[in-house]
Amino acid sequence: MTVEPVVVRSIVRADAAVVARLAAVGVTTAHEAHGRRGLLDPSVRPIQPGVRLAGPAVTVLCQPGDNLMIHLAVEHCQPGDVLVVAMAFASSDGVLGELLATSLRAHGAIAAVVDAGVRDVAELRAMGFPVWSRWVSARGTSKDRAGAVNRPVVCAGQVVSAGDVIVADEDGVVCVARRNAADVADHAEQRAAHEDATRNRLADGELTVDLLGLREVADRVGITYIDE
Repeated sequence: MTVEPVVVRSIVRADAAVVARLAAVGVTTAHEAHGRRGLLDPSVRPIQPGVRLAGPAVTVLCQPGDNLMIHLAVEHCQPGDVLVVAMAFASSDGVLGELLATSLRAHGAIAAVVDAGVRDVAELRAMGFPVWSRWVSARGTSKDRAGAVNRPVVCAGQVVSAGDVIVADEDGVVCVARRNAADVADHAEQRAAHEDATRNRLADGELTVDLLGLREVADRVGITYIDE
C-alpha cells in the first residue's frame, strides 16, 4: 500500500456536547441509531472491563511492525481525544504500551483503539488507560517507517476520519461520522427512552413476542404449537 507520509496538525473535531451524549448511550444504541453502520470488527476488544467512553478520533496509519507515526501523533492530541491506529497491512505486533499511553494521557488522549497488538496490558489496566485492540502481543516495533496522522484510515473494517466520534465500551467500538453525530445522538436518545419504557413493561411481565408483534411472524413462517 502506498502511504502519503504526512502529519495533519489541525483537524475539526465533533462538538463536545454531542460526544458526551453519544458516550452516555453507548455502542449498541449508537450503532442502531446510526442505521447499524460504523461498527468496527468485533475482534477489536477492550483490555479492561466496565469502561464506556466517546471522543473525537485522532487517526494514525502505521506500517507493519512500526509505530513511528503514533509517536508523531501524540503532540497533536487534545483533551478528550481517542487515538485510532490502523495498519497499512495486517500486523499483530505490540505498537502501543505503557510508555506511549503515559505520553498520550499527558497530552489529553483518553483512550486508544488499535487494529494491531498492544502490550504492557497489566500496566495499562493499572494506570487506567483504556485500550481496545485486535491482539495482545509482547513483540516490539521499529520506529523508522513512514505513515500518516489525521488522514482517513480503515480501522478494523471501518473508515475513520479525524474528528469523527469514536464510541467504545464492552460491546465493541463504533465510529460515527462527525457530520452525522448530532442526528445520531438525537436518534440514540429517542431509542434509549423507548428501551426504558419497554424494559419497564417487560419487568411487569409482558412478553417480547407481544411487544414486538412476533406472534404474527411465527404464523407467517409456519410455527405450530403442540401439547405433548
